[in-house]
Parts: sequence; C-alpha cells; structure tokens
Amino acid sequence: MLFHLSPKRLTFIAVCLGLCLTTALATMPMIGQAKAARGIFTVRVLVITMFALETQPWLQHEKLPLDFKVPGAFSDVRCNDDGLCVTTTGMGKANAAASVMAVVRDPQFSFAHSYFLTAGIAGTSPSAGTLGFAAWAHWVVDWDQGHHLVPETVPGVPYGYLPDTSAGTAVFHLNEKLADLAYDVTVHVKLQDSAQAIANRQKYPGQQKQHPYVTMCDTIASDDFWAGKQLSDEAHYITSLLTKGQGRYCTTEEEDTATATVLQRMGYLDHYLNLRTASDFDQPYKGQSLQDLLSHYPGGDIALANAYLVGSTMAHYLVKHNSL
Repeated sequence: MLFHLSPKRLTFIAVCLGLCLTTALATMPMIGQAKAARGIFTVRVLVITMFALETQPWLQHEKLPLDFKVPGAFSDVRCNDDGLCVTTTGMGKANAAASVMAVVRDPQFSFAHSYFLTAGIAGTSPSAGTLGFAAWAHWVVDWDQGHHLVPETVPGVPYGYLPDTSAGTAVFHLNEKLADLAYDVTVHVKLQDSAQAIANRQKYPGQQKQHPYVTMCDTIASDDFWAGKQLSDEAHYITSLLTKGQGRYCTTEEEDTATATVLQRMGYLDHYLNLRTASDFDQPYKGQSLQDLLSHYPGGDIALANAYLVGSTMAHYLVKHNSL
C-alpha cells in the first residue's frame, strides 16, 4: 500500500524533525557537562558478584544511588559517595574476565586506592565445610587447566590428573595478610541458618551438629558443574598439588581464577579478597541421585544472605579504614 503525503504534512514532519534535532543537539552538551562535573570517581571497594541473586542484598540494604554505565561489562556499576561499589559479572570465567577487565579499564574510575571483593555462593565438600558457611581464601585454583585423563589409562597418576601451569593462570596466591584481616574482622558475624539446610545436613555423616561459621580455606574454579565424591576428592588433590600443600579446598565455583587473572594483569591482585559461602554440597548423600543433587540448593537462601552479611562487614571496614 502506498501513502500520499501532502505538502502540508511534509512541512509538519520537517518542523518536527527540526525540533527533535535541535533538542538533541542542545542536550548533548548538558550530558557531557554532567559527566565532566562528576569527574573521575574514586572506588574504595569494588564488590564483585556473579548473578542477580548475589547482587540483590547489596542493592536492597545499601544505598547505591550512583549508576555508572560501563561498555563491555555485564552490568552497571552501582556506587555510593563513600566509594563502595557493586558490579555483576555474569556467570562463568569468560563473563567474569570480560566484565572485570571492562570495569577496571573504564576511565570513569580510579582504582589506585581500591580493594576488590568477590562475594558469591559456591559448593562445598561435607568434609570441608557446611551449608551457609563463609570462607575467605588464601589460594584461588583452576580446575580446568591441565590434563584430565581416564585414570585407568595412566597408572600411578592420581585421578588421572596431570597439571599444566604454563598459562600462568592455574593458581593464585592472594594477599594472606589482607585475607587474615578479613577473617579477624568478620569471624564473629552472626550468620543465618535455615530449617532446609539443617534437614539436609542430617543426611551427611559428621554434619548433624554443624551450623554456619566464618573460616579460612581455599576455592577452586571450573567452567562446568561437577559433582560426586571422586571429583570432590580430585578437587582436594588438585588444590593441594598446585599450592604445594599449602592450600585446602573447601569451595567450588566458576569465576574466580578469571577475576584473579584480570586483577593480576592490572596490578591489583594484592588488593583482592575472595569470599565464598556454601549453597550446596559437592556430592550426594547416601541414596541421593546426582540429578537430584544438581537440581537442589538447600543452603541457597542462607548462602546468599551470609555472603552479604560477611562481605558487607568487611567492605564497610575497608571503606572506613582504607589505607591504600
């Protein structure tokens, strides 16, 4: 169908377009002036979450009125005037690396005096942690790098795992003094527990009397969701092997070697804190199928709550006592 535009209608459209263009041109300097007035924003603490449910408590309980758009990042960066900021990277190592690099290279921010804090949930071994517990890490280890072979084909090689650290991103030793400080500041934080988590613990030997607590142990990152006692034992082995016996596996997640890689390359690794709270066990209880294990997170609610409770306690401490 063809439409006929009369000279009167064409004149009307031209006037409207002219007004729109004039308004746009007039607005552009105002936007530029607003950005210039804001200046470079000094970040004191950048909290790094991986998905919306981890971010929600920060947005709910903190006043973060400043909203920065960051090209290439998964989400905006939300901040308050004190320099406390939160950003969400997206799940998995690729998303984490891309988002963190986009944020730390963005010219809107100064990170010369910043701390970085991952605050997210994870899985844990029933021999190393419990549902809802919170762990500060000295070591961040990568599960994926190396060679994972069928054990029967390589006799004498535990779990069929042959390490390969040639990429330089298989293991990161974090600032122990900073991590120890985080533990000291947060060890007495009262953590949440739930009836669902308590009921799930009853099905694991040694878990019946456990409740959430703050501790220090280490994390291993993998891009896949693995589960089962044999793979849990392998995670213990890889962590110990790559840290030369100094690290102790207790949480499993998907992002943290990627985040550590970016921060190392940008010169910020020494200012990085890693906090993970447990939402689920990494192996089924007796009689539970792996499918059922992977579809339920009996400690999910308390892990999300405790990641905020512990993480915000340390974040506020760092904002107040930032000595960088």
